[in-house]
Amino acid sequence: MSVYKKFLGQTMVYGISTIFSRLFNFILTPIYTSVFPTNIYGIFTKMFSYVSIINPILAFGMETTYFRYLNKHSDRKEEVYNNSFLVIGFIATLFLITGLIFSDFLARYTLTESISQLPNQILYVKYFVWILFFDAISVIPFAKLRADGKPLRYSVIKFLNIGVFVSLNLIFIYAIPFLIAHGGSVGTWFSSWYKGIWVGYVFIANLIASISTFIFLLPQFLEIRFRFNKSLFYDMFGYSWPVLIANLSFIINENLDKILLGKYLPSAIADHETGIYGAVCKLAIFISIFNTAFRLGAEPFFFSHAKNANAKNTYASILYYFVLALALLFVGLTANIEILKHFINHKYWVGLPAVPYLLFGYVCLGIYMNLSIWYRLSDQTRFGLYISLVGAVFTIVMNIILIPIYSYMGSAVVSMMAYFIIMVISYVLGQKYYPIPYKIKRMSAYLLTSILIVYLSFWVFNRNIYIGNGLLVLFLAIIAYFEKTEIKKMIKSAE
Repeated sequence: MSVYKKFLGQTMVYGISTIFSRLFNFILTPIYTSVFPTNIYGIFTKMFSYVSIINPILAFGMETTYFRYLNKHSDRKEEVYNNSFLVIGFIATLFLITGLIFSDFLARYTLTESISQLPNQILYVKYFVWILFFDAISVIPFAKLRADGKPLRYSVIKFLNIGVFVSLNLIFIYAIPFLIAHGGSVGTWFSSWYKGIWVGYVFIANLIASISTFIFLLPQFLEIRFRFNKSLFYDMFGYSWPVLIANLSFIINENLDKILLGKYLPSAIADHETGIYGAVCKLAIFISIFNTAFRLGAEPFFFSHAKNANAKNTYASILYYFVLALALLFVGLTANIEILKHFINHKYWVGLPAVPYLLFGYVCLGIYMNLSIWYRLSDQTRFGLYISLVGAVFTIVMNIILIPIYSYMGSAVVSMMAYFIIMVISYVLGQKYYPIPYKIKRMSAYLLTSILIVYLSFWVFNRNIYIGNGLLVLFLAIIAYFEKTEIKKMIKSAE
């Protein structure tokens, strides 16, 4: 089987499951933005931002480390699996105990509303501590499914997780109020405890979905043996902690701005502005979904393919076509922003000018994720740490400077610039320490063309859907014309 066919096959399975799972989740966005005021949606955005930052800390870079050490020690798979899980299990349990003990303090720290909301905030913190615990201990069992070549089972569990989450949201928001209004004695029972449209029910739904995922993964949990290899751990730790810092970089870049908005804007508008920004960020989620689907298929493939003689050429080709796809997505989503905006309530549309910046930021992030394979394969993960620190410091400093002046528009621009900077640094260092023959000039030409088209579509032609899609078709025709020979070769090699 062609390596491209194998790669595309696995990536498509992960891609389909990721796309549909995220889209099912995405359908909740218009519901949330309709039923929750902007300040309440700001609380929702802020809490999930904290979760997104804490998640990679609890995972401790062990997912990538697991794949790398399976490749390095193919004869010690069970030990690698045990060590990877036990490290995360220990950290997650410590976090759970500490978080529950200090839930009152954490609630006060994260509270931006009136002190009267403190009891609710304490509940939110406790819910999220448990959510983070279950999500963390599920990381390595999920990674094992990918490493064992079981994308279908992986996808089914992801579907079930999002199915539980979406269903419970619909029950709490629509079904229970309906039963209270028309359900007789059943409705009376629900009315005895139901709090109305309360954002806490979203968090409860997430917690139940995370517990359900833990149950679905029980076969993988039962394969764990509580035997810890100390010498292997020290080796894995040296690889994983720079990966942890590297992962934190783009997590911080993607989520810290929403937290800083609450800290550096006047309290009267902080949650309102955060809610608007959180909602328009959802419109950029499609490129994020594409990046995630690619990573799920690419990461195990890159490591397993590393020993092949033509591995570098394969990596170069994959990035090239990945960039073409990203450029088309960037243009296509911007061209149809007048359709996409209806996924959020009209009161959030004031934030639409931030979307092109967020989209191009995700383009740069996707390329960075692909480029970063050089320091992972060459066991030079310290460079991931250096790159990530540059991105994190830039994100923090520039957000602190720009948020008081430009609010969430400053955050959107900073996010884009930070991803662009780490992408460029990763490429430069990679060509020095692990050179891969990327077609940098042609990729850059396509990216610059996509930026020009987006500028024309969004700002010059004021988001006119017909002109925007006409430019999209023109861009697609240009790519088809210049890439017809390469596309034919790739199709032939995949046969």
